Amino acid sequence: MPDHLHLLLAGQDASSLQDFVHYFKQISGYDFKRRHASALWQISYYDHVVRRDEDVEQIAAYIWDNPVRAGVVQSRLDYASSGPRELMEQA
Repeated sequence: MPDHLHLLLAGQDASSLQDFVHYFKQISGYDFKRRHASALWQISYYDHVVRRDEDVEQIAAYIWDNPVRAGVVQSRLDYASSGPRELMEQA
């Protein structure tokens, strides 16, 4: 999406979402600012921890269909920044 990002990540017991997001935004934001002379990210973020009883495939489908709902593309497969393709075709 041109104005936001959805990530569906799997971590381990020792994983830190806060550390990951900080590092990801720092590295990508630095590169973007160097090339475009403007900020990429807002200061905070919204997270949702997926519980065991939630349907991961349904969450992935929501993310993949986001560009379709926004009218950016006709099909989830047409959006170049979505993936992985082999799973998108199955859902």
